[in-house]
Amino acid sequence: MKFILGNLIVIASVVGGYLMAHGKLAILWQPAELVIIGGAAFGAFVITNSTKVLKAATAGVPGLLAGSPYNRSAYMELLSLMYELFTKARKEGLMALEAHVEEPANSDVFNKFPKILKDHAALDFITDYLRMIVGGNMNAMELENLMDAELDNHHHTAALPGSAIVTMGDALPGFGIVAAVLGVIITMGSIGGSPAELGLHIAAALVGTFLGILLAYGFVGPMGNAMKEIAEEEGKYLMCIKMCILATLNGYSPQVAVEFGRKVIDHSERPNFIELEEYIKQPR
Repeated sequence: MKFILGNLIVIASVVGGYLMAHGKLAILWQPAELVIIGGAAFGAFVITNSTKVLKAATAGVPGLLAGSPYNRSAYMELLSLMYELFTKARKEGLMALEAHVEEPANSDVFNKFPKILKDHAALDFITDYLRMIVGGNMNAMELENLMDAELDNHHHTAALPGSAIVTMGDALPGFGIVAAVLGVIITMGSIGGSPAELGLHIAAALVGTFLGILLAYGFVGPMGNAMKEIAEEEGKYLMCIKMCILATLNGYSPQVAVEFGRKVIDHSERPNFIELEEYIKQPR
């Protein structure tokens, strides 16, 4: 919703201001300019990026419509899941987690939290490290080093689609100039025409520059930065999981372990202690 609202504000501001200045909308409709700018920018985008980045960028754009999934509710569910898993391990032993982490889709614990089951990055992070704790003899320092390496790699990979779109947005003003220059060439070819005809050609050429700048700073650049922000929030979500797992590995109680995770959540999304305590103890 925020993504749509922002785009509508940009369009309304630009078009509304243009109309207030008694501009004519018809002159802004220049399909040839759009083909030159959009086509050239997309072609450069394809040349610059790998296939996996292209696929990730394409898949990430629809996600902007829904906004970031990592809100207060998502963190409450995550910490509640971690609490239930840690409580089960404390009461029944670590081996009691084996069936849950091997087949989370069939786990009565994981199935209480369907949003986490659908979040493959978070689900894999939880099950992989709990599996290592159950089946291995790793200490907290070794596990933390491994987690940090994975989080660094995940952060780099997750930021690539947004960075690629931002780079494409940065190129749009340049392609707008290309379109404008081509329009000037057409204008010079019609130099013997009437002043009205020349005026239309010049206006069409200037629309190319206008579109390149507007698309770059009004739409494409913000879209790429929004994707990068969601990737950052996903990294913080995984960091919360990391802190919970390390705390329980160090011997803290389930209640204290989830408190470690709560403390790394941004203040805008962080539930308070009482709110979290009441939520995790609700029957499900």
